[in-house]
Amino acid sequence: MKTFHCDNCARQVFFENTLCENCGWLLGYQPELQIISSFAPAAEMPGVNDDGATAPRWRSINPVNQGRLFRQCSNYAQEDVCNWMIDDGGDNALCASCRLTTVIPSLAVEQNRLLWKRLEVAKRRLLHTLWTLHLQPTPRPEDTHTGLAFEFLEEAPHGPRVMTGHAEGVITINIAEADPAYREQMREQMAEPYRTLLGHFRHESGHYYFDRLIAGTTRIDAFRRIFGDETVNYTDSLQRHYDNGPSPDWNQQFVSVYASSHPWEDWAETWAHYLHMFDTLETAYSCGVQLHPKNRSEQQLTINASPVNVASFDELIVDWFALTYVLNSLNRSIGMPDSYPFTLSTPVLDKLRFVHEVVMECMHGGAALQT
Repeated sequence: MKTFHCDNCARQVFFENTLCENCGWLLGYQPELQIISSFAPAAEMPGVNDDGATAPRWRSINPVNQGRLFRQCSNYAQEDVCNWMIDDGGDNALCASCRLTTVIPSLAVEQNRLLWKRLEVAKRRLLHTLWTLHLQPTPRPEDTHTGLAFEFLEEAPHGPRVMTGHAEGVITINIAEADPAYREQMREQMAEPYRTLLGHFRHESGHYYFDRLIAGTTRIDAFRRIFGDETVNYTDSLQRHYDNGPSPDWNQQFVSVYASSHPWEDWAETWAHYLHMFDTLETAYSCGVQLHPKNRSEQQLTINASPVNVASFDELIVDWFALTYVLNSLNRSIGMPDSYPFTLSTPVLDKLRFVHEVVMECMHGGAALQT
């Protein structure tokens, strides 16, 4: 994640902010530029959304926008679950992020609004990374063949279970995952090192991008050499995994226990881990994180470029090992569990390298998304 600053007072602000806490100016994210801008109310008459509702106009004071007019996403202005802006000349009432969400939970239950907001925050963080990697998804209502949609569903007391997952371009998230107490209970039950809402989004996006980047392409043979044959029965593989558990040496081949259940899950877990690494390294670079230990034999770190501009996977992984070493050391100093409780074996590094090479190939003019 990049760092952001208020255009009015230059104070640092965060990706989720809607107001500058220092000067009080309205803030809004512009995904096409990947910037947070500051906005002042415009004197012009309100615009009209595609749903016929009037929408106040806002004038950006960010110099890059040259005084252009914008509208808040409807979910920003009316629901307080978004902070993305729309060019005043745009046709949509919803921003590029909110158009991806096709089902939300019932807002008649007050708690659901908070859960929905948390889901949207995590989704927007995923989308920021996808935009950075030039992997911006098209909303499924606009492309029913290859588009992406999110459905945020709630389990009814006597209704069917809501399973978080992906199928044919639709990512379903059980809204209970936005409740920290529920998520911690599930983490304990599944014996996971940690379980995050953003991690769910990253993992399920991996299934979507397998269909877009791997299935039916020339990359499938290389995928099978590294991850295995994805045509083996998925349902049977999962059942064996839950019945018998993983092999004792699973961490010699896989990034997580769940990755060992089937090649599709191995890809999705590895994809999610790559996004996890990428976003954290981008944050460290943007913040100017460096390590110059007193003992010269210890790991040093100087991140010379944003990871999006680093073609060498080996360079990324050297920075990653140094960064996670200090993150874990800092956590232990304050009595917290390791922030990065993973060990990356050589086969796992090979899988991460494959993901990196696929992403870089798409970014730099190679074979792109399948349509």
